[in-house]
Amino acid sequence: MSSIQHLLKPHERDLGGFSVKRLLPSLPKQAVGPFIFFDHMGPSAQAPGEGMDVRPHPHIGLATVTYLYEGEILHRDSLGSVQVIRPGDVNWMTAGSGVVHSERTPPGARAQGQTLHGLQTWFALPREYEDTAPGFWHHPAATLPLLEEPGLSLRVILGTAYGQTSPVHTYGDTLYVAGELAAGATFEIPPEHAERGVYLASGGLEIDGIAIQPGQLAVLVPGATVSVRATSDTRLLVLGGEPLDGPRYIWWNFVASSRERIEAAKQRWQAGEFPQVPGETERIPLPEK
Repeated sequence: MSSIQHLLKPHERDLGGFSVKRLLPSLPKQAVGPFIFFDHMGPSAQAPGEGMDVRPHPHIGLATVTYLYEGEILHRDSLGSVQVIRPGDVNWMTAGSGVVHSERTPPGARAQGQTLHGLQTWFALPREYEDTAPGFWHHPAATLPLLEEPGLSLRVILGTAYGQTSPVHTYGDTLYVAGELAAGATFEIPPEHAERGVYLASGGLEIDGIAIQPGQLAVLVPGATVSVRATSDTRLLVLGGEPLDGPRYIWWNFVASSRERIEAAKQRWQAGEFPQVPGETERIPLPEK
């Protein structure tokens, strides 16, 4: 019997200057644990003078999680946070009742050119925390637990795994681990988390002997110990945790447990009632659809 419940394939999206592979939400699976949105950015080569410019935009009801393999991103938000994120670091921004942020290429990286490659996910907040106060936290790579064996390294980005706990504050049971495996390396994913998925960022992978292609997300059957083997040098993510406490509505950058919350957020952004990002004069207008 296969350990794979669903095998999700990416949808390519052009976000203006760089492309992403989007895995969540999908038709068979809106979320894996609390992760309701999963984008794999790049790798995208940015020539000197070019870069990413995601203008200020709002969020509610979620937390954004950014993790990079290559390149740098400058984060600014309406709380006054200004933070460059680099490979191996974690940026966690709780939107809660409402926050605005921008993401741009830092001036130095823009001048020199860079390759941008990383992951952006949304963590759907439990209903009791949907209106919590916004917050931002940066965790350098050196502060995250790293488990290393010959041919294998596992960095615990969020939550608890393999007896280690990330310092990043989350809500409820969470699993988010970045793995790098040499060809032939193996490890097991224990059944301690209710929902689990394995995303193959690059390389080759077998789950219980079934080949996974780069860009695919394998959602695992609950309750079983799952064996993973790299067939070439590989980067992967293991993610999941406890299921959402009910369905979520997603519209643009808003996540909520009711349509009414979404409509209220749309009206607030249209009316200019969200807080502004210090140092920014632009913003992304509300989409027409």
